[in-house]
Amino acid sequence: MVHMEIKSELHEDDRKAIVDALLAFNESKIGDDGYEPLAILLRSEDGEVQGGLTAKCYYRWLFIDLLFVPKILRGASLGKELLARAEEWAKERGCVGVWLDTFTFQAPGFYEKQGYSKFATLEHYPDAKTQRLFFRKIFADKQ
Repeated sequence: MVHMEIKSELHEDDRKAIVDALLAFNESKIGDDGYEPLAILLRSEDGEVQGGLTAKCYYRWLFIDLLFVPKILRGASLGKELLARAEEWAKERGCVGVWLDTFTFQAPGFYEKQGYSKFATLEHYPDAKTQRLFFRKIFADKQ
């Protein structure tokens, strides 16, 4: 018999038990996920992280987890360069493409200008006036 426990704080060991079981199941069905993390950091002269991009490659897709360029550095094409470097990194690993999500108040127009297309929308998230948008870019040689 099993019982359910509802918690508002998750211990890393508990999360790891769930993740390990799920990954083992997935691997039994489709093989190794090829997981590999990526970070491209924007550092100040004194070495402090000002922004950058974090991502992870798995199942032959790069998922961009975070992309941030501080306001003072915007307009210098740093966001474009971060995406370009991440895409090149993904291509070198044989990825099909890149996917990411953003909010309507963040940068959907920026991603569209970089060749990304919207493939899903989550309405009323995080509030009634905004949406969470999901974008992807499939590499030309994979289409």
